[in-house]
Amino acid sequence: MIFLQLFWEFFRSGLLAVGGGLATLPFLYQMCTTHPDWFTSATLADMIAISESTPGPIGINMATYAGFSVAGLAGGLLATFALVLPSLIIILIVARVYTKFRQSALVNDVFTCLRPVVTGVIACVLVNLSLSSMYPGGAVQWYGIGVFAFCTALAFTFKRLHPIFIILIGAAAGVFLL
Repeated sequence: MIFLQLFWEFFRSGLLAVGGGLATLPFLYQMCTTHPDWFTSATLADMIAISESTPGPIGINMATYAGFSVAGLAGGLLATFALVLPSLIIILIVARVYTKFRQSALVNDVFTCLRPVVTGVIACVLVNLSLSSMYPGGAVQWYGIGVFAFCTALAFTFKRLHPIFIILIGAAAGVFLL
């Protein structure tokens, strides 16, 4: 039964997450509330950190991690396959149809409208995850806010500073402060 649930949840995520791996975040956030035995919002934040620091698309990394943590290697493979399958089917269909309707104003308008919608959905999840990580249990985690502010200030002050250094500073601070 767990494999069927994993397949359905990640297939649905892959089907509805238009805009890339980050667009799967709302579905994963919903999964941690409907299936708390799979992972919590704190685990989701850890999954995002791990997925962002490893090579590969974030959605696939997160599906593999979540599936593996729930049902081992078979669960990781199944969740990854389920997440990718809708995109594979859709891209094959779109590739055939898009060449015929490439100049259509309606098609261009649909793609133009999708960008801000996906951005808003990702921003909503970012706010929810930020609040749950900076205010776990209602308590303010000042060091988390401080590290975030410090890394943001570094990014804006030293614009030529490579992003990997900012990531490493944030990771080191997280290790030492936790």
